[in-house]
Amino acid sequence: MAPGVARRARQRVRILPLAGARSRSAEDWWWDRLAPSGSGYHLLQSDSMLLVLPGPGPARRRAQRRAARRAQLLRLHGARAAEAKAKPRTAPAPAPAPQQEPDPGWGDRIPLEILLQIFGLLVAADGPIPFLGRAARVCRRWHEAASQPALWHTLTLSPPLVGRPAKSGTKTEKKLLTSLEWLMPSRFSQLQRLTLIHWKSQVHPVLKLVSESCPRLTFLKLSDCHGVTPDTLIMLAKACPQLHSLDIQHSMVSPGVPRGPKEAWPALTGTSVLGLQVESTAVVSFLEEAGPRMRKLWLTYSSQTTAILGALLVCWSRAGAELGAEPGTARPPTLCSPPPLQGSCCPQLQLLEVSTGLNHNSTPLQLPVEALQKGCPQLQVLRLLNLMWLPKPSGRATPPGPGFPSLEELCLASSTCNFVSNEVLDRLLHGSPHLRLLDLRGCARITPAGLHDLPCQGLEQLHLGLYGMSDRLTLAKEGSLLLTQKWCHTLQELDLSGQGFSERDLEQALAAFSGAPGGSHLALCSLNLRGTRVTASTVSAVISNCPGLLYLNLESCRCLPRGLKRAYRGAEEVQWCLRQLLTSLAPPS
Repeated sequence: MAPGVARRARQRVRILPLAGARSRSAEDWWWDRLAPSGSGYHLLQSDSMLLVLPGPGPARRRAQRRAARRAQLLRLHGARAAEAKAKPRTAPAPAPAPQQEPDPGWGDRIPLEILLQIFGLLVAADGPIPFLGRAARVCRRWHEAASQPALWHTLTLSPPLVGRPAKSGTKTEKKLLTSLEWLMPSRFSQLQRLTLIHWKSQVHPVLKLVSESCPRLTFLKLSDCHGVTPDTLIMLAKACPQLHSLDIQHSMVSPGVPRGPKEAWPALTGTSVLGLQVESTAVVSFLEEAGPRMRKLWLTYSSQTTAILGALLVCWSRAGAELGAEPGTARPPTLCSPPPLQGSCCPQLQLLEVSTGLNHNSTPLQLPVEALQKGCPQLQVLRLLNLMWLPKPSGRATPPGPGFPSLEELCLASSTCNFVSNEVLDRLLHGSPHLRLLDLRGCARITPAGLHDLPCQGLEQLHLGLYGMSDRLTLAKEGSLLLTQKWCHTLQELDLSGQGFSERDLEQALAAFSGAPGGSHLALCSLNLRGTRVTASTVSAVISNCPGLLYLNLESCRCLPRGLKRAYRGAEEVQWCLRQLLTSLAPPS
């Protein structure tokens, strides 16, 4: 056998196992390829080798080889058919549906009216900032909806760098002012309520923009703002004909600080050297312009508050003319000698609040009660908070005032003892039958008999707590029954903390909540008995008779068992207190 033929035969033998699974067809292929008929060679196959030998070999018929291959194929197809019959037929699995990607234009297909309603609900809950600014960057439709002036009706602006150095705060306010310069004309045309907090240097430019772009402004609050000038307030009063509420508590309204050394500064009328007080002429000028439409006014008590309140009682333009004041001069009327003129500057005022500032002023506030009743007959809320309050003494020939027929809330709360007595309270409330809230915390001179004589029959909230001052006073030990008998069916909140009523008197007073005639439901939901001499049996009776009680304060009650002297909030805690009290009252077995 030639060397080349043997080498090729060995190479073909090596790849024989890789030819396929049909060994018979591979043998036939090698038979015809290596030992074709007439070549003088034949193949000899043994168990482990295939030999190519010279000479003629045994003849193989082509028909036999084809029959063998056909039989092998039939056996293979038969085995596959049997396996197919044995397996149960299952429905073909449906082709997976293509995943639908989010439609990038779904926001554009929402009608603008519906989008405005959705945005309006969010603005009412959280305010327009920062929601509307972020929504405007979603798509064009959302930008159009967020730019509607109807959504920008309430706005609160406060520089974010509060408490930082003055230079950085000024830069921040200037940046915010730059943004407001293009926002005001386009989006704030229907602005109604504006609040500025912690503005130190750019208050005047902001309010100037407001006066130019917000003709529908009705409420303005300046909290801890510096540099508000009188011209700014007058400009707002003229440019905003619907402005009827002004809150300037803790703000600094001054004509400005002159340059030069402090020793050379002239005396500034109505303001301290650093502009730390509200200038009376600025507020009086504002009330002169906007007084007939004013509804609500918030002030911080200072040495100029008397002059500002004087503007509520007389008409400033007519008063100035009669007193001989020149136009533009700062001569506000005083309460000590008001001019004898009819009418007032703010006849439609409904809310008046005067509170103490951060620097407590020890000068008592004197207010002519009868003059205020005549000047503000529609007053509904009067708050004189945490300040020394003295009514102006009324002469013997002075007739009683008309009262406040529409008054619903009177708050004279103070952290220190004041001079409000039964006589003063009667002068204030003798004509107020619709009073709903009476806050006399700190008014130790008020007695239950004086409260019982008030004309109001539907009082809902009564606060008589004495905080931190009961040890220095001689308190009444009887009379609480007069309060609960008169208002037991209308009271929702009752505060008797620090009062000196005896155990027997409190038991009789709180027994008035034991039941209501005709099966009517008791409205009491808050009861403060902190520091009183209430007993466990009295408290358990009140809880049992008032199922709607949600707040109960029993701190520092010496007659109660230990572990129960605390405040209870919620129906579950109040009922737990009742179970503990009943357990402590049960006789030992």
